[in-house]
Amino acid sequence: MAGFNPGNNASGGSVFADMRHRLLMPSWITIGVLLVIPVLLMLVYSFLTKEFRGGVIWEFSLAAYDQFFFDRGLFGDEPVKIEWTYLTIFARSIVQAALATFFCLLIGFPTAYYIATRPASTRAFWLFMITVPYWVNLLIRTVSMKFLIRDTGPLNHWLMQAGILSEPLHLINTNIAVQLGLFYSYLPFMVLPIYASVERFDFALLEAANDLYAKRWTAMRRILIPVVKPGIIAGCILVFVPSLGAFLAPDLLGGAKNFMIGSLIEEQFKGSAGNWPFGAAASMILLSLVLLVLMFYARSDARSAR
Repeated sequence: MAGFNPGNNASGGSVFADMRHRLLMPSWITIGVLLVIPVLLMLVYSFLTKEFRGGVIWEFSLAAYDQFFFDRGLFGDEPVKIEWTYLTIFARSIVQAALATFFCLLIGFPTAYYIATRPASTRAFWLFMITVPYWVNLLIRTVSMKFLIRDTGPLNHWLMQAGILSEPLHLINTNIAVQLGLFYSYLPFMVLPIYASVERFDFALLEAANDLYAKRWTAMRRILIPVVKPGIIAGCILVFVPSLGAFLAPDLLGGAKNFMIGSLIEEQFKGSAGNWPFGAAASMILLSLVLLVLMFYARSDARSAR
């Protein structure tokens, strides 16, 4: 029995293979019910016709996609023009998500490096400080950010008391406020994956580079960053994807003039006057963009693994 190896037994191997599929069954059911079926329903709804009083009519139509990309006038009889309104909202969402990813990386990388290089006895404390905001609901945190940066809020009060400003800095209902909300909401998503990569890094490599008279920036660029690159990419994806579809920060901090695609989709499913097919079509366009980002990462990762 001590030398028993199930892999040497053909029947034993098939038994364990069957067990593997059975153990994966709950995961497949969960993914199918909570992910695949809702996405397929959204895809079907995007090709249906809007009902005047809300809901849908089960008639196949490309009107929702046509509405997103083209403007045919109020009655649909004018020359076709590009619908820049929704494309601008989509472009704004991409820019805001990219900026949030950049700023989270700019702050998150040195933060993760600092935590990973602390003594083992204090790392848990620093990780606790990073994750403790997530003990509070995202809605409450976003409202708190709105209270902090409003014209009469603590931020302006402190800046004016210190003599830095002579009048309040108007941030609410601007793209800057939306960016602050996204940065504050998703910064831990950048810190934690990078921390996990840096913690496994062999710092003897940096010491060897230092012994060979390599400058700090050169050692970081040529040794540290390539090794922890998977954590950096994972953090960028974890920040970019939810930032792209965020709607709380744009709604509460940006106002109507700073709509993002998540806010646009949310509006289409509100009340009885919403346009469900258009909301579903916008959701599928957003999903397609996310899949393109993930496919690009998968291809670049496969090339680097060769």
